[in-house]
Amino acid sequence: MSGRGAPAAGQLAGFGYLTVTATAWGLNWPVMKLLMLDWPPFTFRVLAASGSVLLLSTIALLQRDALLPRADQWGRLVVAALLNVTSWLFFAPVAIFWLDASEAAIIAYTMPVWATILAWPFLGERPGWRRLMGLALGLSGVTLLMAGRLDLGAGLMAGKLPGVLAILATALLFACGTIWTKRFPLAMAPVPLVAWQLAIGVLPVAAVALAFEQAHPARVGPLGWACLAYASVIGQCLAYLAWFRALKRLPAGTAAIGSLLVPVVGVLGSAALLGEPFGLRQVGALALTLGGVALASRG
Repeated sequence: MSGRGAPAAGQLAGFGYLTVTATAWGLNWPVMKLLMLDWPPFTFRVLAASGSVLLLSTIALLQRDALLPRADQWGRLVVAALLNVTSWLFFAPVAIFWLDASEAAIIAYTMPVWATILAWPFLGERPGWRRLMGLALGLSGVTLLMAGRLDLGAGLMAGKLPGVLAILATALLFACGTIWTKRFPLAMAPVPLVAWQLAIGVLPVAAVALAFEQAHPARVGPLGWACLAYASVIGQCLAYLAWFRALKRLPAGTAAIGSLLVPVVGVLGSAALLGEPFGLRQVGALALTLGGVALASRG
């Protein structure tokens, strides 16, 4: 009993962490819409990441965690940062220049497809029928969620191809980051690990922000500052800490499928915070996605 109970408890904790991540990242969608009213897109990501690194470093010091990775871990750390962090901080905003947020979201959350495919050859996680069915159900939920709002057929000819390629890069790179993190785990405490990934991953974004953007903090209202605080503390610190803890406890494919909850939370949050529509289609999408995640969790 105890032999089976321990893995079950670890998996349950993994799904708890996954729920935290999905909620934090899902609410990032309406928060980003509000942030764009006051902040340039790359600048606010740099500011949020900087605040996250400062907070995480303080926590690590208080916990007396070792702040520096071992000498043999730097290569793994840099690759993980570029795949897990730069993929979202850089390519997702680029995609929004050409795509609507809904169009970007549905392509971004094809990530579980790529992660499930890559987990087989690189991690030996051969997907069972439950995981494959769960993936199909979850993707059906996301597709239903965005039904009627994705119009790429004519859009590609109208200049949307760069946005499609950018958001596909986001999905593929983050899927690779999920596999990399499982295949080459880093020997660091969780808090400094996330701090370093954010610090390294934001560097390309900071270069773009410095070259092409100009922020005006004096013009930012209380809501803009509150959204920036959320993006820094919850949307990045808490979300990434929970994500990497989930990856330690769950198969990569299962964790990736669980990320399909993110756009569902985003729609619920957008309905509550922005007054966007929430009806039968959204309820059906929520049911399909939750069903898919539940089925995938069984193997």
